[in-house]
Amino acid sequence: MLNIPFAEYSDLIKNKDHYSMLGKVTQVIGLIIQVEGLHVFVGEVCEIYIKASGKKVLAEVVGFKEKSVLLMPLDETSGIGPNCLVRPTGKSLKVRLSDKLLGHTLDGLGRLLQMDPLNDGELYDVDRTPPNPFERRKIEDIMSTGIKAIDGMLTCGEGQRIGIFSGSGVGKSTLLGMIARYCEADVNVITLVGERGREVKEFIENDLGPEGYKKSVVVCATSDQPPLVRLKGAYVGTAIAEYFRDQGKKVMFMMDSVTRFAMAQREIGLATGEPPTTKGYTPSVFAKLPKLLERSGMSKDGSITAFYTVLVEGDDMNEPIADAVRGILDGHIILSRKIAAKNHYPSIDIQNSVSRIMKEIVSDEHYKLAGQLKENLAIYAESEDLINVGAYVKGNNPGIDRAIELNGPINNFLKQNVDEQYVYEETLVLLKELMDNKKLNNRS
Repeated sequence: MLNIPFAEYSDLIKNKDHYSMLGKVTQVIGLIIQVEGLHVFVGEVCEIYIKASGKKVLAEVVGFKEKSVLLMPLDETSGIGPNCLVRPTGKSLKVRLSDKLLGHTLDGLGRLLQMDPLNDGELYDVDRTPPNPFERRKIEDIMSTGIKAIDGMLTCGEGQRIGIFSGSGVGKSTLLGMIARYCEADVNVITLVGERGREVKEFIENDLGPEGYKKSVVVCATSDQPPLVRLKGAYVGTAIAEYFRDQGKKVMFMMDSVTRFAMAQREIGLATGEPPTTKGYTPSVFAKLPKLLERSGMSKDGSITAFYTVLVEGDDMNEPIADAVRGILDGHIILSRKIAAKNHYPSIDIQNSVSRIMKEIVSDEHYKLAGQLKENLAIYAESEDLINVGAYVKGNNPGIDRAIELNGPINNFLKQNVDEQYVYEETLVLLKELMDNKKLNNRS
């Protein structure tokens, strides 16, 4: 009797290296494509073959329902029908990265928009884990943004993560462009999630400018893209920032906006059957926010200083996404519509903004001067109605007298034209002159 190693042959047959297992589309409802006959994992990229055109549509596994696999498209779904063949790739989404990306724009899946794909470079997973907390270096150095109001009053540290909270149309894109042009970072990575298509080119040409674009990589996933592409845009931008951080560089990462990232995840969550909670946001939204935001910051090699914008609905700074993001980040800058209406730009509400790292990285003198300026603003705000109607008599209160005297110079210090740049040391001199009640530098 022949001794045939059936177990060995059985293992060889089960090994999928020598054949491909394809699935078939059984149902398409809204954003969800239901497929049967696949053995895949959540996050795996699959290819859907469209019979009529011969095209391949990329989709990602987002869940399972009994024996069916739930996919969500990374491309347009037109042409997909019953019995379309689906091939799993066996891997999650990756992007090829190199220094050649500087001065170029990518889509939400990391594909170059203005040049041929890279043939060399490193392959990076889009969805990565944050650095080990014990491998993060302490934030000790100041990251100059070139903006007086931030460097003087809300000083940012290298590796700090700050949120910019505002309603629509109060100057957050302009502020991001100024930071990108004037900051002391080696590389800028700018991610535009859910932006209007018109605004992408305008941001690059007007807000970023040629000088800023040369040392930047821009990732844009416009509002017309599927929700999964908008979600991946945030991950791709973060992965690019991590690539440059791993080279030991000082990276400035800017994302506009976290709110649209959360809205994309809400669409995906609702489509896969998650229950809506606060304001319709699904639980997965609040699970993914910290995983994304914690990826930036310090590592053992380099740093990612991050500015995340949060588009607040109806200027409500306590809506769910704003509240969740504020609790994760290391500080928040609030842009005020009331201040913007006075033609005061950048329209930063100094009294309600805070940098949690500032006290640890600036000198005692700087921290004291910034505190005095805030006190003067608070005193003037409390007495503004009395002052405006002429009910306050000069000399009754020395604190109010000084607040009135300094109000104009303080506002001049906090204003800044788009084409003006101030280094940190220059800002500190101006702040000291202001609080010492000396004549301000003509530039302010």
